[in-house]
Amino acid sequence: MSLLNVVKLMRLPGTEDVHPPQRMSEQASGFDLYAAVPVEEPLVLKPGERALVPTGIAIAMPEQLEAQIRPRSGLAFKHGITCLNTPGTIDADYRGEIKVLLINLGQQPFEIVRNERIAQMVFQHVPPVQLETVLSLDDTERGSGGFGHTGSR
Repeated sequence: MSLLNVVKLMRLPGTEDVHPPQRMSEQASGFDLYAAVPVEEPLVLKPGERALVPTGIAIAMPEQLEAQIRPRSGLAFKHGITCLNTPGTIDADYRGEIKVLLINLGQQPFEIVRNERIAQMVFQHVPPVQLETVLSLDDTERGSGGFGHTGSR
């Protein structure tokens, strides 16, 4: 049995024509997010450039959730367009416009037009956690082995 988490969605003034987030298939994990750039001013991302792209929406979600902003695989594969801080986290108490930090890692300029699908938003459960300061930690087989410690490559 699953409990439905209700997330409230508000469209910001002037973006009523921008598609709301939507799943592109019945079992999709993420909701596609759409660009709310001005119709008359598409955003052109040159190779190596990054931009904060508005979506025209704000959300309110239960405190046990976070929204993660992730790249769209098709944009990444076909054009080298990805999210710079992946996944981006939207906390449950944030009420501002959701914006997506995109970067062009491709070889060609990429034009983002209004209502272009630019990223996806996945909701995740955030368990309650309390940090406890201690003087030592239990030993494990791995110990403090960090980057690259388990292999030669």
